Amino acid sequence: MAEPELKIQTPWEEIRDCIVRNDAAGLTETLDRIPSSDVARALARLDDEERMRVFQMLDPEDAADVIEELEDSQGADILEDLPAHEAAPILDAMESDRRADIVGELEEEDAEEILSRMDPEEAQDVRELLLHDPESAGGVMMTEYLSYAGDTEVGRVLREVREQTDAGDEVGLPYAYVLSESGKLAGVLSLREALMAPATKRVKDLMIPNPVYVFTDTGLQELDDIFERYPFWALPVTDEHGVLQGVVRRVDLEEAWSEAQGRSFLRFSGIVSGDELRSMPLWERTRRRLSWLFVNLLLSGVAASVVLAYQKTINNVFLLVFFMPIIANISGCNGNQAVAVSIRELTLGLIKPEDFFHVWMKEIFVGVINGAALGAVLGVVAVVFGGGSPMLGLVVALAFFLNIIVAVSLGGLIPLLLSRFKIDPALGAPPILTTITDMCGFMLVLGLASIALATGLL
Repeated sequence: MAEPELKIQTPWEEIRDCIVRNDAAGLTETLDRIPSSDVARALARLDDEERMRVFQMLDPEDAADVIEELEDSQGADILEDLPAHEAAPILDAMESDRRADIVGELEEEDAEEILSRMDPEEAQDVRELLLHDPESAGGVMMTEYLSYAGDTEVGRVLREVREQTDAGDEVGLPYAYVLSESGKLAGVLSLREALMAPATKRVKDLMIPNPVYVFTDTGLQELDDIFERYPFWALPVTDEHGVLQGVVRRVDLEEAWSEAQGRSFLRFSGIVSGDELRSMPLWERTRRRLSWLFVNLLLSGVAASVVLAYQKTINNVFLLVFFMPIIANISGCNGNQAVAVSIRELTLGLIKPEDFFHVWMKEIFVGVINGAALGAVLGVVAVVFGGGSPMLGLVVALAFFLNIIVAVSLGGLIPLLLSRFKIDPALGAPPILTTITDMCGFMLVLGLASIALATGLL
């Protein structure tokens, strides 16, 4: 007799079974067993009502642990679906940096309602963290850390660490921070060193004085550079007066950097808000895409209208229709490469919006070389397909050469111009560049062909 086939359930099927049985303990055990990398995927397969039931069945601490595994926007969507009195305890149980990031994704009205129901100290901490740029040290720092005056005995430090551990609170950092009477950062104490020291030793005698630190407005790129140079697990963050404000962990920087790059890529692709997940409501996802697609539709119409002005030329040399999209597309690719470099250099602080001439000079030589190489290849193709007409090859090659120079010049300069007017270059540059390179490409190839036809050369 054949044995019954054993069916292996997917994580989201297991979660659904727990919801149907109203088995809170089983749900907690299931989520603990699922690899953290699969939690977000499993929750994304549930519908809105099922996701809400998951977080209503979990206790606040377990719910907070699950939300911390999700993208900020996904966590915010879940909390917005919950009643404020259920969402507030979950946020209270989260780490300060993730809590602030998620509240920052909420609608202002929802955020205020939830904050009003949170622990007053935790709510105030969130409000203060939200004052910082999300892509700065202040925006990714956590405010849970151990700090002591220099005269504190090591025994007290270790006692408090044990008390936190016994209470189930993770210390989270291998360091404690030594502060002056005015709260300024004076040094860093390694907890490992403290374990080896006599209990009566003063922390100021064990601390590392004049530690490396960053300011609240230090950008992500500079933070990344510091972590590359030093093998630190975390960095203290101070204000402009040297008063300790929080701590940035290496892992938090990596997450923030990854999210920032993801948002930039989405904006570059035309997602207006710089954020979208397929678990979001259909109308919201459509709205985020459609607004920019309408702009692209208008700009594409403008570019295509150029072709209508050269109907006679196209009728006489119909082969040009084959080369027009090639010239426009490859030129656009060259231009987008220049856009990407300019955006990166702006992010790194290597260039400023006023560095127009410097950027243009750097790009123009790249455009000349690439335009000459690619133009020569496409010109030969035009001669072969054009029945051996060298003039057709020259028209195509010259149009391609000139359009690539236009593309890299504009690709390098448009992000600077947009930055000067406080417009996100990742969002604004691609459609502007595409429209102009398409128009110029069509005008150049059709215009040069018209001149050649008028003079009897083609």
